[in-house]
Amino acid sequence: MVEGKPSGRLGRRRILQAGAALGAVGAVQVTSPFIVKALGEVPIKFGYEDPLTGSLSIVAISEIQGAKLAVEEINKKGGIMGRQLVLYVEDSANDVGTGVEKERLLIDKYHCNITFGDVNSGIAYAVAQVATEKGVLHIVPGGHTDPITGKDCTWNVFRICNTTSMDANAISNILIKKYGKRWYFVTPDYAYGHTLQAAFIKDLKAAGGTYEYALLPIAASDFSATLIKAKAFKPNVLLNNMGGLAQIDLMKQFVEFGMEKEMGLGGALYEVEEIVAVPAAAQTGWWDMEWWWNQPGVPHVAEFVAAIKKKYNKIASARHWFGYVAMYSGKLAIEKAKSLKAIDLAHALAGMELPPEVALQPGKVFYRAGDHQLMPNIFAGEVHPPPANNPGNFFTVAEMVSAEKAWPLADTGCHMKYPA
Repeated sequence: MVEGKPSGRLGRRRILQAGAALGAVGAVQVTSPFIVKALGEVPIKFGYEDPLTGSLSIVAISEIQGAKLAVEEINKKGGIMGRQLVLYVEDSANDVGTGVEKERLLIDKYHCNITFGDVNSGIAYAVAQVATEKGVLHIVPGGHTDPITGKDCTWNVFRICNTTSMDANAISNILIKKYGKRWYFVTPDYAYGHTLQAAFIKDLKAAGGTYEYALLPIAASDFSATLIKAKAFKPNVLLNNMGGLAQIDLMKQFVEFGMEKEMGLGGALYEVEEIVAVPAAAQTGWWDMEWWWNQPGVPHVAEFVAAIKKKYNKIASARHWFGYVAMYSGKLAIEKAKSLKAIDLAHALAGMELPPEVALQPGKVFYRAGDHQLMPNIFAGEVHPPPANNPGNFFTVAEMVSAEKAWPLADTGCHMKYPA
């Protein structure tokens, strides 16, 4: 596998930050694509920008790790149509302007055939627009805000992770049944938080519930004032909609205030990367997992889990799976289209079902042609401290919700149009 150098337009400090983040996912192998060409073939180029520094880096790094594993596997098996795959990785630094700059770099300088990103929904939305402007196939592995494959869907953009509506709709009824109809939201003030909270409120209002909320910066770290307000509201459940390091801080402060004794805890996503970073008392509540590692008897899952453990000494997470699926989706689209033209790749990927060794879960997992949204299972269940003999087993699946049920095409607002 080959990864690109950080952009020469960055300052020294930013280069060091990006290097440190990439160091966390493994040594950066900087090899000129021309060396690959000299060995016999021009490589196929994928470009991935993600916030490798900043409050969402904890999940972004896992995505890049999953992508790197997939690229290594693909190249060991002969690449794509006999050509090696080169992966360029750039740090969006959790900043929209930087993300847009990096997307243009991947397209204009490195001439990537397919681009990927971003964990941050606001950046994901912005860079997808750049890819559309440039006419490049773009896959969003981990940015959840609805419009990307909803009302603002475009012919060249596909998404792997769930939409915010999918995640909210999969868990809302469970939260109502388990806890009640009086909710307090702690929500990040950007695209992901806005559409997630709106989806939850829609479900709660339909059930006759009431709510209050706090909108906070994406990188908030001190939640004491917010938790005091939440405590005064006396909700049945507090919904922690924050992500990454901010979610970890909120979970820790929630139990420091002793609030787990007064109200339930839950929401859309409580990801593996966050759960392993909090005390046992904060390993609680009812949530979604967009992919879960413990699936006994499901083909190929154990091999993937073992590969992540061997390579990174980590529990395989949904973020690892997103990055892994992203690389294989690009490969499958190119091989089906027998082309690198974006329009051909889009037609090839629309409606495509992932093979079992990529889907890594039961049932049909496919890119819905009508909106380019991946349709997997949503694993809804309970987070809890793990047993001593199985430290990674801190989630029990209560229900597997069909993505089609959670977000019917008619609800998306997408009207897909392709260029003539």
